[in-house]
Formats: sequence, C-alpha cells, structure tokens
Amino acid sequence: MSFGTAIVVIVAIAAVTWLRAQKNRGGHGSPPHDAELEREVEQLRQRIAVLERIAIEERDGDRLAREIEALRD
Repeated sequence: MSFGTAIVVIVAIAAVTWLRAQKNRGGHGSPPHDAELEREVEQLRQRIAVLERIAIEERDGDRLAREIEALRD
C-alpha cells in the first residue's frame, strides 16, 4: 500500500466514524432539545403520580378497575 492510499483510507475511516457519531447525537451535532426532554419528564411524573394514587388510595378492587378504565379513556 502506498503512502497516498494509506492517507485516503485513514481519512475515509475518520469521515465514516465522524458521520456515525453525528447521527447518534441526533443529527447535525445538535444536542437534544431541552424543551422536549422537559415535556417527556413531565409526562413521566404525571404517570408516576397516577400510579402512586392508585397504589396508595383505597385498595378496593372496584375502585382500581374504575381508575384503569378512566385512564384508558
């Protein structure tokens, strides 16, 4: 392998590695949007609150069934 070929191969490997890293980071090197992450965290908090309420409040089977049906609607 000549010196020129080795340089081309190294540059190609570096370019492919860089492109894969950019793709894994979410596109053009931009970090994930904070607003999107905050919205997702808020949704998860709401779900946890519902689950806590179901688990802690009355342990009546009918109540639990009503809560589950209400969440489906």
